[in-house]
Amino acid sequence: MIGAALLGGAAPTSGTVRLAPDGAGAGRLRVRVDASDAAVREAVVSRLRHGGLAALPDPGRGPGTVVVAAGCTVDDAIDACRVSLRDGEVRLLVVADVLSPSGVLRAVRVGARAMLQLAQATPERLVAAVHSAHQGDGRLPHGVLVALLDGVAGAAGAGAADPTPGTGAVPLTARQTEVLALMAEGHGNAAIARALCCSEHTVKNVIYELMARLQVRNRSHAVAHAVRTGLI
Repeated sequence: MIGAALLGGAAPTSGTVRLAPDGAGAGRLRVRVDASDAAVREAVVSRLRHGGLAALPDPGRGPGTVVVAAGCTVDDAIDACRVSLRDGEVRLLVVADVLSPSGVLRAVRVGARAMLQLAQATPERLVAAVHSAHQGDGRLPHGVLVALLDGVAGAAGAGAADPTPGTGAVPLTARQTEVLALMAEGHGNAAIARALCCSEHTVKNVIYELMARLQVRNRSHAVAHAVRTGLI
């Protein structure tokens, strides 16, 4: 069990810890941690603190709040969330020990903006993932992207209702396709702008337009949709 491995087998309990950047009022970013048990929660909170985030009584649910859902599996993490994920407004970061294809697909469908495997969640990477979720970059580590693609392939093989590659795909412009392909490789806006020799503002506009055209909620959803329909 992850809790026993990290913290000497603390008794599983549920709970919430809310955090924000060191120095109250420093920036709008605030973090809420919802975990499946006390051991997982303490592991995530400890690493966030080492990365420069300190506890606050209550971050609220404003646009600057990121919810970190943590658990042994993605399903455990999502089920531990104490906030509704139905409105699509939650800036969700999923941290789990096991990232199964089905779990990653579920996280994308509920609007996760970033995902990270707990074993790879150093303080620096965890804080970077929080900022990525906050900014809507939707960065996925290579292992997560592989799990996502495996899940899409599995769903297609099982006769899922999603369109088959190349069937019913919404056409994109060449620039939108380029940006989407770079998003699928895990690049943020700044890196995409450098690769395409344009401004970050242009990249944001292209992403906004392609998401509207594909009718998706976030970057991860856009990548999953593009893979399913053969756009990239």
